[in-house]
Amino acid sequence: MPTESPPASPETNAAEIATRIERELWRQADPERAAGAKRYLKSDLAFIGLRTAGLRAVVRSALREPEPDRGQLLALAAALWARPVFELRAAAVEGLTLGWRRLAAPDLAAVEGLIRDSRTWALVDALAINVAGRLVERFDELGASIDRWAGDGDFWVRRAALLALLPPLRRGGGDFERFGRHADAMLDEREFFIRKAIGWVLREVGKKRPGLVETWLAPRLGRAAGLTVREAVKYLPADARAALLRARPGRRS
Repeated sequence: MPTESPPASPETNAAEIATRIERELWRQADPERAAGAKRYLKSDLAFIGLRTAGLRAVVRSALREPEPDRGQLLALAAALWARPVFELRAAAVEGLTLGWRRLAAPDLAAVEGLIRDSRTWALVDALAINVAGRLVERFDELGASIDRWAGDGDFWVRRAALLALLPPLRRGGGDFERFGRHADAMLDEREFFIRKAIGWVLREVGKKRPGLVETWLAPRLGRAAGLTVREAVKYLPADARAALLRARPGRRS
């Protein structure tokens, strides 16, 4: 009597799906777009040259039936990430974004590993906001991880700490006290991507709670970079925006 073959491991299934995704992405390759993207991002990775919408469609199709479980999702992300091609790493991020509800609190460690290996905003930001941010919002205990990230020696991890708090903040809720504490600690940094992230989060908060942004920013104008301030005040009422911009001492660049 024939015996049944054992079920394939998550890693085996993931490798097969990753290969299908890679084959379809290369089928749609645009060498001219790939060269432009590589120059723009100044990356050592290879590039296929594909619009974001096309990449998302490929990943959605690959994950539609059957939907991967938690183990398969993580294994797929690892399999795609292991290939030094930007769009394959972006596909890993898209897969985690689509399946974030199947992830658990301990999976933030895997997301952190990807953030550390990203070395570009084009991967870090989506991992921080769409994956880490949703996990942090869902699992209160992960706030301690964000606190640790905020003091990390890698500025990409510090940027991720700020952006991971963004999803509920942009809806008018969230933990502004935690964001404000970490942003204040980073406010004197000269790193562009930190300055931009602080301003970005404040800008989004200002859409629904302008008074909160004005109150936080006003006593810090002497420390905040011009980039941070200009971003932060974009959606404040005109009189508040003008007053903050006028009050900047020395108009630090």
